[in-house]
Amino acid sequence: MPDSIVLRFERVTVRFDEKVALDNVTWELREGDTCVILGAAGSGKTVLLKTALGLIYPDQGRVTLFGRDTQGADEHDMADLRARMGILFQEGGLFDSLTIEENVGYPLLNQKAVKCPLEEVFPRVEEALKFVELGHTLDKFPSELSGGMRRRVGIARAVVTSPELLLYDSPTAGLDPITANNIMSLIAKERDIRRTTTALATHRYQDGHLLANYRYNANTGRLEAGETGTRFLVLKDGGIAFEGSQDELEASRDSYVSKFGKPLKE
Repeated sequence: MPDSIVLRFERVTVRFDEKVALDNVTWELREGDTCVILGAAGSGKTVLLKTALGLIYPDQGRVTLFGRDTQGADEHDMADLRARMGILFQEGGLFDSLTIEENVGYPLLNQKAVKCPLEEVFPRVEEALKFVELGHTLDKFPSELSGGMRRRVGIARAVVTSPELLLYDSPTAGLDPITANNIMSLIAKERDIRRTTTALATHRYQDGHLLANYRYNANTGRLEAGETGTRFLVLKDGGIAFEGSQDELEASRDSYVSKFGKPLKE
């Protein structure tokens, strides 16, 4: 992409009946960006991600994905665009009736644009599960795993296609602090190993703090302190209340924004 812009919102408004879910949002992600999207429940975080995916179309404005206007794209074109993306839905979004192997392999077998030969499906599934340290769960079902493990399987499914853009919707919601930190470490690992453009919606300041201040070192296999250039977006009633760096977020005197610029009690 000549201008390296992966995703762009231009004055996007989304309504559900009379309720405004996104209000005149202008926002963009460039190749290699990390953006943490904060906001209270109902502020528009999930709607923003679904609009980016083309699952919701704006009532006003334009969304451009990999240089293509999503409103002008037919279903075939959108399938091609989505094949270049990965998504971790809230609660992991796994299919209860499929094994872990089948869940992770689902995008490889069902997204035609991925074009994965059958003989490569299992090796890629196995690699993705090893990436999240769950290589031993291939023949298990989601109901046999803990909440944190299901979330890790969700990450494996999101990364198995080696996407250029990854969207995470509340990946640590409902998890204990240690498990949440493990999930965030895996997200940082994926971002830094593959230089994946990353957008993460969360209510937890701690999630953003980790992505902003730690990088994964492939040589040591550990996270190490270091700035990452992470940007923060705070949504309020569907509109952008703040966009900027972590330092700017923490320095904000806005009563709403400042709630997301400091650690919340677990």
